[in-house]
Amino acid sequence: MSLVLDPAAQDLLFREARTANTFTDEPVTDEQVQAIYDLVKYGPTAFNQSPLRITLVRSPEARERLVKHMAEGNQPKTAAAPLVAILSADNEFHEELPQLFPHFPQAKDAFFSERPVREGAAALNAAMQAAYFIVGVRAAGLAAGPMTGLVFEGVRKEFLDDDHTPLMVVNIGRPGPDAWFPRSPRLAYDQVVTTV
Repeated sequence: MSLVLDPAAQDLLFREARTANTFTDEPVTDEQVQAIYDLVKYGPTAFNQSPLRITLVRSPEARERLVKHMAEGNQPKTAAAPLVAILSADNEFHEELPQLFPHFPQAKDAFFSERPVREGAAALNAAMQAAYFIVGVRAAGLAAGPMTGLVFEGVRKEFLDDDHTPLMVVNIGRPGPDAWFPRSPRLAYDQVVTTV
C-alpha cells in the first residue's frame, strides 16, 4: 500500500529533510511563523492540553544572551541563524483546559491538580508538539536545526520562569552552503515493529 501524501511532500517533510547546520541570511518573518503554528496546532495531545510554548529570539541582545547557554559547537549556528525558537513545556497548561477541553472542564482538577503529574504530562505532550513544529517548519519550505546541546537551567533562568521547562532550541531559516551532514542510518522495519 502506498502513502496518500504526494512523494514530493514526503521527501520535503521526511526523506530529504535533515537538521540544518548553516543558513542563508534571508529573514524568517512573523507571518511564516504564524503559518507554521496555524498548521501544527492541530497535532494531537492528550486532553488537548497543548503545553508547548514558543519563545522567538529575534533581537541581537537576546541572541547574545542565548548563545552563551549553548554548547560550544552549537554557538556559531545559533548566532548566525535567521531565527531561533526556544521550545518549552508549560507546566501550568491545566489552566487552559476549560477552554481547550470544554466537554470535560473538570479534567483540570480531576487529573492535573498535582504539579509532578503536570510536569510529566507537559514534557511528553510538548515534546510531541515540538516534533510537529519541526515538520511544520519543513512544510513552510524552511530548514530546522533542533538542538538539545544547551544549558537548560541557564536558558530557563534567562528566558522563561519556574513554570516553563525548556525542551530544545531550534534554528530556523533557508539552508545555507553545506547545510547538511550525510544522512545517518535508520533502523529497519523489522528492528522496530513487533507483532504480538
